[in-house]
Amino acid sequence: MSKSYYAYILSNSSRMLYTGMTNDLQHRVYQHKQKLIDGFTKKYNLHKLVYYAETDDVGYAIQREEEIKGWSRKKKKQLIDSMNPKWNDLAKDWYS
Repeated sequence: MSKSYYAYILSNSSRMLYTGMTNDLQHRVYQHKQKLIDGFTKKYNLHKLVYYAETDDVGYAIQREEEIKGWSRKKKKQLIDSMNPKWNDLAKDWYS
Protein backbone atom coordinates (compact mmCIF):
# COMPACT_ATOMS: atom_id res chain seq x y z
CA MET A 1 0.00 0.00 0.00
CA SER A 2 1.50 3.31 -1.01
CA LYS A 3 1.51 6.30 1.29
CA SER A 4 -0.44 9.42 0.37
CA TYR A 5 0.73 13.01 0.64
CA TYR A 6 -1.38 16.12 0.34
CA ALA A 7 -0.98 19.78 -0.55
CA TYR A 8 -3.93 21.66 0.90
CA ILE A 9 -5.45 25.10 1.36
CA LEU A 10 -7.38 26.25 4.42
CA SER A 11 -9.58 29.31 4.63
CA ASN A 12 -11.88 31.14 7.05
CA SER A 13 -15.01 33.30 6.87
CA SER A 14 -12.91 36.22 5.56
CA ARG A 15 -11.39 33.96 2.86
CA MET A 16 -7.86 34.34 4.15
CA LEU A 17 -5.69 31.51 2.82
CA TYR A 18 -3.12 29.11 4.23
CA THR A 19 -1.30 26.50 2.15
CA GLY A 20 0.24 23.42 3.73
CA MET A 21 1.43 19.88 3.09
CA THR A 22 0.97 16.69 5.11
CA ASN A 23 0.96 12.90 4.91
CA ASP A 24 -2.19 12.63 7.07
CA LEU A 25 -4.75 15.14 5.85
CA GLN A 26 -7.55 14.06 8.19
CA HIS A 27 -5.36 14.38 11.28
CA ARG A 28 -3.76 17.64 10.15
CA VAL A 29 -7.12 19.31 9.40
CA TYR A 30 -8.38 18.13 12.80
CA GLN A 31 -5.37 19.80 14.44
CA HIS A 32 -6.18 23.04 12.62
CA LYS A 33 -9.90 22.86 13.45
CA GLN A 34 -9.17 22.27 17.15
CA LYS A 35 -6.51 25.04 17.17
CA LEU A 36 -3.84 22.62 18.38
CA ILE A 37 -1.13 24.22 16.23
CA ASP A 38 0.15 27.63 17.31
CA GLY A 39 0.68 30.16 14.56
CA PHE A 40 -1.08 31.70 11.60
CA THR A 41 -3.97 29.21 11.27
CA LYS A 42 -4.79 29.41 14.98
CA LYS A 43 -4.51 33.21 15.13
CA TYR A 44 -6.78 33.77 12.12
CA ASN A 45 -9.15 30.80 12.63
CA LEU A 46 -8.25 29.11 9.33
CA HIS A 47 -10.21 25.88 9.69
CA LYS A 48 -12.08 25.29 6.42
CA LEU A 49 -10.45 22.84 4.02
CA VAL A 50 -11.25 24.39 0.63
CA TYR A 51 -8.75 22.56 -1.60
CA TYR A 52 -6.46 19.55 -1.53
CA ALA A 53 -4.44 17.50 -3.98
CA GLU A 54 -3.35 13.93 -3.24
CA THR A 55 -0.25 12.15 -4.53
CA ASP A 56 1.92 9.17 -3.58
CA ASP A 57 5.07 11.19 -4.31
CA VAL A 58 6.30 13.19 -1.31
CA GLY A 59 8.58 15.25 -3.54
CA TYR A 60 5.66 16.28 -5.73
CA ALA A 61 3.54 17.19 -2.69
CA ILE A 62 6.29 19.45 -1.35
CA GLN A 63 6.79 20.96 -4.81
CA ARG A 64 3.03 21.55 -5.20
CA GLU A 65 2.81 23.26 -1.79
CA GLU A 66 5.72 25.56 -2.66
CA GLU A 67 4.28 26.25 -6.11
CA ILE A 68 0.88 27.27 -4.69
CA LYS A 69 2.54 29.36 -1.94
CA GLY A 70 4.34 31.29 -4.68
CA TRP A 71 1.15 32.11 -6.55
CA SER A 72 -0.77 35.36 -6.33
CA ARG A 73 -3.90 35.40 -4.20
CA LYS A 74 -5.93 35.71 -7.42
CA LYS A 75 -4.42 32.52 -8.85
CA LYS A 76 -5.03 30.63 -5.58
CA LYS A 77 -8.67 31.79 -5.61
CA GLN A 78 -9.03 30.62 -9.22
CA LEU A 79 -7.69 27.17 -8.23
CA ILE A 80 -10.20 26.90 -5.38
CA ASP A 81 -13.06 28.25 -7.55
CA SER A 82 -12.30 25.66 -10.25
CA MET A 83 -12.64 22.72 -7.84
CA ASN A 84 -14.84 24.06 -5.04
CA PRO A 85 -16.79 27.08 -6.36
CA LYS A 86 -18.85 27.55 -3.18
CA TRP A 87 -15.75 27.29 -0.96
CA ASN A 88 -17.42 24.53 1.05
CA ASP A 89 -15.49 22.93 3.90
CA LEU A 90 -14.37 19.66 2.27
CA ALA A 91 -13.76 18.19 5.74
CA LYS A 92 -17.14 19.24 7.15
CA ASP A 93 -18.35 15.66 7.74
CA TRP A 94 -15.06 14.03 8.72
CA TYR A 95 -15.37 14.30 12.50
CA SER A 96 -19.00 13.64 13.39
